Amino acid sequence: MIKYVIIYEKTETGFSAYVPDLPGCIATGTTKSMVQKNIFEAIQFHLEGLKEEKIKFPQHRTDAETFVFAVK
Repeated sequence: MIKYVIIYEKTETGFSAYVPDLPGCIATGTTKSMVQKNIFEAIQFHLEGLKEEKIKFPQHRTDAETFVFAVK
């Protein structure tokens, strides 16, 4: 099993997503659920292409956390 971090960003027209450990693997969507579906498909497509070309899958190197700060 391989684990990759997905970064979601709100845009003016919806959402975008990318996978830092898979350069060029990006997706967009008008809703967050749409971009989640699209990035999942993009990851599958990206990994299938690597497999077809006999290129080793990149290792998970990115980690992410969310911190919440109280601002006074």
